[in-house]
Amino acid sequence: MEWTIQQLADSAGITSRTLRHYDEIGLLPPARVGHNGYRHYDTDSVSRLQRILLLRELGLSLPAIAEILDRVSDEDPADTEDAALQAHLRVLEAERARIDDRILALRHTLDTRAGAEGSLRMMLEGFNDPYRDEVIARWGEEAFEASNQWWHAKSLRQQREWKRDLDDMIATWITTWKSGHAPDSTPAQSQAARHIAWFRATPGTPLADGDRERSIAMVTAMADMYADDERYAAAYGDPNCAAFVRDSLKEYIRRSL
Repeated sequence: MEWTIQQLADSAGITSRTLRHYDEIGLLPPARVGHNGYRHYDTDSVSRLQRILLLRELGLSLPAIAEILDRVSDEDPADTEDAALQAHLRVLEAERARIDDRILALRHTLDTRAGAEGSLRMMLEGFNDPYRDEVIARWGEEAFEASNQWWHAKSLRQQREWKRDLDDMIATWITTWKSGHAPDSTPAQSQAARHIAWFRATPGTPLADGDRERSIAMVTAMADMYADDERYAAAYGDPNCAAFVRDSLKEYIRRSL
Protein backbone atom coordinates (compact mmCIF):
# COMPACT_ATOMS: atom_id res chain seq x y z
CA MET A 1 0.00 0.00 0.00
CA GLU A 2 1.10 3.55 -0.64
CA TRP A 3 -0.04 6.96 0.49
CA THR A 4 0.55 10.40 -0.93
CA ILE A 5 2.21 13.01 1.22
CA GLN A 6 -1.12 14.72 1.85
CA GLN A 7 -2.84 11.45 2.78
CA LEU A 8 -0.09 10.56 5.27
CA ALA A 9 -0.02 14.06 6.72
CA ASP A 10 -3.79 14.06 7.24
CA SER A 11 -3.73 10.62 8.86
CA ALA A 12 -0.89 11.55 11.22
CA GLY A 13 -2.33 14.94 12.14
CA ILE A 14 0.67 16.90 10.85
CA THR A 15 1.30 19.08 7.82
CA SER A 16 2.72 18.06 4.46
CA ARG A 17 5.33 20.76 5.04
CA THR A 18 6.55 18.82 8.11
CA LEU A 19 6.92 15.65 6.01
CA ARG A 20 8.84 17.55 3.34
CA HIS A 21 11.17 18.88 6.05
CA TYR A 22 11.71 15.36 7.40
CA ASP A 23 12.63 14.29 3.88
CA GLU A 24 15.02 17.21 3.39
CA ILE A 25 16.99 16.38 6.56
CA GLY A 26 17.02 12.63 5.79
CA LEU A 27 14.81 11.69 8.73
CA LEU A 28 11.89 10.28 6.73
CA PRO A 29 12.50 9.92 2.97
CA PRO A 30 9.52 8.76 0.89
CA ALA A 31 9.38 5.18 -0.36
CA ARG A 32 9.47 6.55 -3.88
CA VAL A 33 9.07 9.74 -5.85
CA GLY A 34 6.87 9.64 -8.95
CA HIS A 35 7.85 11.04 -12.34
CA ASN A 36 5.73 14.04 -11.52
CA GLY A 37 7.78 14.68 -8.36
CA TYR A 38 5.06 13.53 -5.94
CA ARG A 39 6.22 11.71 -2.82
CA HIS A 40 4.71 8.33 -1.94
CA TYR A 41 5.00 6.53 1.41
CA ASP A 42 4.61 2.80 2.22
CA THR A 43 3.94 0.82 5.41
CA ASP A 44 7.60 1.02 6.51
CA SER A 45 7.38 4.81 6.17
CA VAL A 46 4.28 4.87 8.34
CA SER A 47 6.02 2.75 11.02
CA ARG A 48 9.04 5.07 11.02
CA LEU A 49 6.81 8.15 11.21
CA GLN A 50 5.01 6.68 14.23
CA ARG A 51 8.34 6.32 16.05
CA ILE A 52 9.39 9.84 15.07
CA LEU A 53 6.18 11.36 16.40
CA LEU A 54 6.38 9.36 19.64
CA LEU A 55 9.95 10.48 20.30
CA ARG A 56 9.09 14.07 19.42
CA GLU A 57 6.20 13.99 21.89
CA LEU A 58 8.68 12.88 24.57
CA GLY A 59 10.80 15.92 23.88
CA LEU A 60 13.69 14.54 21.84
CA SER A 61 15.27 16.72 19.18
CA LEU A 62 15.21 15.73 15.52
CA PRO A 63 18.98 15.00 15.42
CA ALA A 64 18.61 12.73 18.47
CA ILE A 65 15.67 10.94 16.86
CA ALA A 66 17.64 10.46 13.64
CA GLU A 67 20.52 8.94 15.61
CA ILE A 68 18.16 6.52 17.38
CA LEU A 69 16.40 5.41 14.22
CA ASP A 70 19.67 4.99 12.32
CA ARG A 71 20.76 2.42 14.94
CA VAL A 72 17.50 0.49 14.82
CA SER A 73 18.62 -1.72 11.93
CA ASP A 74 21.70 -2.91 13.85
CA GLU A 75 20.17 -3.29 17.31
CA ASP A 76 16.94 -4.23 18.99
CA PRO A 77 14.64 -1.23 18.34
CA ALA A 78 13.10 -1.44 21.81
CA ASP A 79 16.51 -1.42 23.53
CA THR A 80 17.70 1.46 21.36
CA GLU A 81 14.68 3.61 22.14
CA ASP A 82 14.81 2.77 25.86
CA ALA A 83 18.46 3.80 26.03
CA ALA A 84 17.71 7.05 24.24
CA LEU A 85 14.78 7.79 26.51
CA GLN A 86 16.89 7.09 29.60
CA ALA A 87 19.52 9.52 28.32
CA HIS A 88 16.85 12.12 27.62
CA LEU A 89 15.39 11.57 31.10
CA ARG A 90 18.80 12.33 32.62
CA VAL A 91 18.98 15.54 30.62
CA LEU A 92 15.53 16.60 31.81
CA GLU A 93 16.33 15.77 35.43
CA ALA A 94 19.52 17.83 35.24
CA GLU A 95 17.53 20.71 33.75
CA ARG A 96 14.95 20.40 36.52
CA ALA A 97 17.70 20.53 39.15
CA ARG A 98 19.12 23.66 37.52
CA ILE A 99 15.66 25.28 37.47
CA ASP A 100 15.07 24.30 41.13
CA ASP A 101 18.35 26.01 42.05
CA ARG A 102 17.28 29.15 40.24
CA ILE A 103 13.87 29.08 41.96
CA LEU A 104 15.55 28.85 45.39
CA ALA A 105 17.89 31.72 44.53
CA LEU A 106 14.96 33.85 43.36
CA ARG A 107 12.95 33.10 46.49
CA HIS A 108 15.93 34.09 48.62
CA THR A 109 16.21 37.36 46.71
CA LEU A 110 12.50 38.06 47.19
CA ASP A 111 12.74 37.28 50.91
CA THR A 112 15.61 39.70 51.38
CA ARG A 113 13.70 42.35 49.44
CA ALA A 114 10.48 41.84 51.39
CA GLY A 115 11.11 44.94 53.49
CA ALA A 116 11.76 47.05 50.40
CA GLU A 117 8.58 45.77 48.76
CA GLY A 118 6.63 46.64 51.87
CA SER A 119 8.03 50.14 51.71
CA LEU A 120 7.00 50.49 48.07
CA ARG A 121 3.49 49.35 48.92
CA MET A 122 3.35 51.99 51.65
CA MET A 123 4.50 54.65 49.18
CA LEU A 124 1.84 53.73 46.65
CA GLU A 125 -1.08 53.18 49.02
CA GLY A 126 -0.39 55.64 51.80
CA PHE A 127 1.38 55.06 55.09
CA ASN A 128 -1.84 54.73 57.11
CA ASP A 129 -4.24 53.25 54.53
CA PRO A 130 -4.12 49.74 56.07
CA TYR A 131 -5.33 51.29 59.34
CA ARG A 132 -8.01 53.58 57.86
CA ASP A 133 -10.96 52.30 59.90
CA GLU A 134 -8.92 52.29 63.08
CA VAL A 135 -7.62 55.83 62.56
CA ILE A 136 -11.12 57.14 61.83
CA ALA A 137 -12.56 55.35 64.86
CA ARG A 138 -9.91 56.80 67.19
CA TRP A 139 -9.22 60.26 65.77
CA GLY A 140 -11.97 60.97 63.24
CA GLU A 141 -12.21 61.04 59.46
CA GLU A 142 -10.74 64.54 59.22
CA ALA A 143 -7.54 63.31 60.87
CA PHE A 144 -7.28 60.45 58.38
CA GLU A 145 -7.95 62.66 55.35
CA ALA A 146 -5.48 65.33 56.50
CA SER A 147 -2.67 62.82 56.96
CA ASN A 148 -3.52 61.06 53.71
CA GLN A 149 -3.48 64.28 51.67
CA TRP A 150 -0.19 65.25 53.30
CA TRP A 151 1.31 61.89 52.36
CA HIS A 152 0.21 61.88 48.72
CA ALA A 153 1.36 65.46 48.26
CA LYS A 154 4.92 64.24 48.84
CA SER A 155 7.15 63.34 45.94
CA LEU A 156 8.45 59.76 45.71
CA ARG A 157 11.84 61.01 46.93
CA GLN A 158 10.24 62.66 49.95
CA GLN A 159 8.26 59.51 50.73
CA ARG A 160 11.45 57.46 50.61
CA GLU A 161 13.20 59.92 52.91
CA TRP A 162 10.29 59.73 55.35
CA LYS A 163 10.46 55.92 55.31
CA ARG A 164 14.24 56.00 55.89
CA ASP A 165 13.73 58.32 58.87
CA LEU A 166 11.10 55.95 60.30
CA ASP A 167 13.37 52.94 59.84
CA ASP A 168 16.21 54.82 61.49
CA MET A 169 14.01 55.80 64.43
CA ILE A 170 12.95 52.20 64.98
CA ALA A 171 16.55 51.00 64.66
CA THR A 172 17.63 53.55 67.27
CA TRP A 173 14.91 52.35 69.63
CA ILE A 174 16.23 48.80 69.26
CA THR A 175 19.83 49.91 69.85
CA THR A 176 18.82 51.92 72.91
CA TRP A 177 16.96 48.94 74.38
CA LYS A 178 19.78 46.51 73.64
CA SER A 179 22.21 48.86 75.37
CA GLY A 180 20.34 48.22 78.62
CA HIS A 181 18.96 51.72 79.19
CA ALA A 182 15.90 52.13 81.42
CA PRO A 183 12.76 53.86 80.08
CA ASP A 184 13.45 56.91 82.28
CA SER A 185 17.10 57.19 81.23
CA THR A 186 18.38 60.16 79.24
CA PRO A 187 18.96 58.13 76.02
CA ALA A 188 15.46 56.62 76.21
CA GLN A 189 13.81 59.98 76.88
CA SER A 190 15.79 61.59 74.07
CA GLN A 191 14.49 58.90 71.73
CA ALA A 192 10.95 59.40 73.07
CA ALA A 193 11.20 63.12 72.30
CA ARG A 194 12.24 62.25 68.77
CA HIS A 195 9.23 59.94 68.48
CA ILE A 196 6.88 62.65 69.73
CA ALA A 197 8.34 65.07 67.18
CA TRP A 198 7.65 62.46 64.51
CA PHE A 199 4.00 62.30 65.59
CA ARG A 200 3.78 66.09 65.66
CA ALA A 201 5.07 66.36 62.08
CA THR A 202 2.10 64.39 60.74
CA PRO A 203 -0.93 66.58 59.93
CA GLY A 204 -4.20 65.45 61.45
CA THR A 205 -2.70 64.15 64.68
CA PRO A 206 -3.71 65.86 67.96
CA LEU A 207 -0.04 66.73 68.49
CA ALA A 208 0.06 68.55 65.16
CA ASP A 209 -3.13 70.41 66.11
CA GLY A 210 -1.76 71.38 69.53
CA ASP A 211 -4.56 69.69 71.47
CA ARG A 212 -2.83 68.72 74.74
CA GLU A 213 -5.53 66.47 76.19
CA ARG A 214 -6.06 64.54 72.98
CA SER A 215 -2.30 64.43 72.41
CA ILE A 216 -1.81 62.64 75.73
CA ALA A 217 -4.60 60.21 74.84
CA MET A 218 -3.11 59.59 71.42
CA VAL A 219 0.45 58.95 72.57
CA THR A 220 -0.80 56.72 75.40
CA ALA A 221 -2.91 54.70 72.96
CA MET A 222 -0.08 54.39 70.45
CA ALA A 223 2.39 53.39 73.18
CA ASP A 224 0.07 50.59 74.28
CA MET A 225 -0.45 49.46 70.69
CA TYR A 226 3.30 49.19 70.12
CA ALA A 227 3.47 46.58 72.88
CA ASP A 228 0.06 44.90 72.57
CA ASP A 229 -0.66 44.86 68.82
CA GLU A 230 1.52 42.37 66.94
CA ARG A 231 1.31 44.46 63.76
CA TYR A 232 3.26 47.21 65.50
CA ALA A 233 5.28 45.09 67.95
CA ALA A 234 6.82 43.08 65.09
CA ALA A 235 8.62 46.19 63.84
CA TYR A 236 10.75 46.22 67.01
CA GLY A 237 11.82 42.62 66.63
CA ASP A 238 11.24 41.62 70.24
CA PRO A 239 8.21 42.01 72.57
CA ASN A 240 10.50 43.29 75.31
CA CYS A 241 11.78 46.04 73.05
CA ALA A 242 8.21 47.02 72.14
CA ALA A 243 7.39 47.19 75.85
CA PHE A 244 10.48 49.36 76.37
CA VAL A 245 9.21 51.80 73.73
CA ARG A 246 5.79 51.88 75.39
CA ASP A 247 7.23 52.58 78.84
CA SER A 248 9.62 55.23 77.52
CA LEU A 249 6.82 57.10 75.75
CA LYS A 250 4.57 56.96 78.82
CA GLU A 251 7.41 58.31 80.94
CA TYR A 252 7.83 61.15 78.46
CA ILE A 253 4.11 61.90 78.74
CA ARG A 254 4.37 62.04 82.52
CA ARG A 255 7.34 64.41 82.39
CA SER A 256 6.62 66.63 79.42
CA LEU A 257 3.00 66.52 78.27
